[in-house]
Amino acid sequence: MAFDLTGHIALVTGSTTGLGKGIALSLGQAGAKVALNYFNNSERAERALQEFKDAGIDARLYRANVVDPESIGAMVSQIGNDFGGSIDILVPNATPDQPHKPIEEYDGEFYQQMYDFFIKSPFLLTQAILPGMKKKGWGRIVNLGSEVYQLSVGNFSPYVAAKGGQTGWTRSMATELAPTGITVNIVAPGWIPTERHDNDPQEEKDAYFANIKMRRWGTPKDVGDAVLYFASEEASFVTGQTLCVNGGNSPW
Repeated sequence: MAFDLTGHIALVTGSTTGLGKGIALSLGQAGAKVALNYFNNSERAERALQEFKDAGIDARLYRANVVDPESIGAMVSQIGNDFGGSIDILVPNATPDQPHKPIEEYDGEFYQQMYDFFIKSPFLLTQAILPGMKKKGWGRIVNLGSEVYQLSVGNFSPYVAAKGGQTGWTRSMATELAPTGITVNIVAPGWIPTERHDNDPQEEKDAYFANIKMRRWGTPKDVGDAVLYFASEEASFVTGQTLCVNGGNSPW
């Protein structure tokens, strides 16, 4: 079977809702054991865990702050104990709110939050799981980027800047880790409607939809299946790349 992840252990952060849940489902349905991570809303997290169990996926739930090294270390250690092996697929997906504002309305604290989630968190997570990957001589790190970097979206400067930094970090790590059998790539979604977008203005959704060449909205499964490709053995010679999942809403 193509994209068979049997025997692998995946950690997807922020994976009890939205895109993260879709990614974790794709990995789990391909045979990976899945560590689901959350920090807020334990009731929702428990419902998500039951959904995975109902689908026959070997999944467990871990509460951790993914910008705190101690919390990450405790989570990674517990995952290893629970699943009887080390994480070899890492998808840093957790994200805070992302309001659109002109630069005058942002502050330094918000810029720092973007850095913490999209550069610091992947760095801390990678440091924590890298020994196990290097010991195996196999690993997959798939960052969640965004089309906003390619499109240079305005009124969104902290997020766009952080995603640009994340792209540079990914490419650097891909070069550094290539000799070890570990690949590092990015899946960059467009606007994929999830629970967080329920209250977005309809006129904004309509304006975005008008630019989607494929004439349909993307789904969390579309993003999850792209991550699944990068996580698979079939992508073993692909590293340092960005795959936009947006129905053609990209500059060519």
